[in-house]
Amino acid sequence: MSDELPQGTEDRLRQDLPHSARMYDYYLGGNTNYAVDRDAAEKVIVSFPAVRTAARVNRAFVHRSARLLARDHGVRQFLDIGTGIPTAPNLHEVVQREQPAARVTYVDNDPIVLVYADSLLRSSPEGATGYVEADVTDPARLLDVVRREGCVDLAQPLGLSLNALLHFVPDDQDAYGVVDTLVAALAPGSYLTISHCTPDFAPEVWAQIVDVYTQGGTPLQVRSRSEVRDFFTGLDLLDPGVEVAHRWNPEPASGPSLISDADASLYVGVARKP
Repeated sequence: MSDELPQGTEDRLRQDLPHSARMYDYYLGGNTNYAVDRDAAEKVIVSFPAVRTAARVNRAFVHRSARLLARDHGVRQFLDIGTGIPTAPNLHEVVQREQPAARVTYVDNDPIVLVYADSLLRSSPEGATGYVEADVTDPARLLDVVRREGCVDLAQPLGLSLNALLHFVPDDQDAYGVVDTLVAALAPGSYLTISHCTPDFAPEVWAQIVDVYTQGGTPLQVRSRSEVRDFFTGLDLLDPGVEVAHRWNPEPASGPSLISDADASLYVGVARKP
């Protein structure tokens, strides 16, 4: 990591502690991570060797679901919360191939994302992208910031992406209340997309992974299929409902496919707000 940091971000980068976004970058083979992140990630890999596969499965779902909404459901604006470290192709690049005029606002509270935000702002000429800094655990303020600074219009239908995010919002931070607040602010005809780690297929393994993240200072709460399904209460799920990620509307050459559900350990779903 050699990029010059914006003034005031250095003390927020937590370079002495492992960080979930940088660990995820390491799983994907990126280089936006520190030794402390790699050490923690390797502990996860010891417990769950397929974690790199799971990360690629998640990324493939993010692309597949966004492409489906833009191509088949005509969604022309997206709000992506918990953006993480940019990795090409980014969400706006995927949807603008289908809808060149699509508008995408990225949201994160991580200063490392701000360092690389320029790559999130390279929109198609017809569309627009924006980046705002806000914390999902304060959804009311997040929505205010998006209304003030984002490039999407919350009064019009959009796609809300909460991918690989909610397992970092434990129950004591009111994860379900967070989602309810965000969805309540969306116009009818909007869509909610979620991907979420689960212990259903390997509970002992995931207990060890939770310990690694928790000891590193990042709360992690993985959830069952029924618990993930509860995030979509009141919404109309698209087929095939809440499903293991690689089984959700698979496409040729769209990420790992010939794997076990345990290797993915990730539930996903997309639902429409009536």
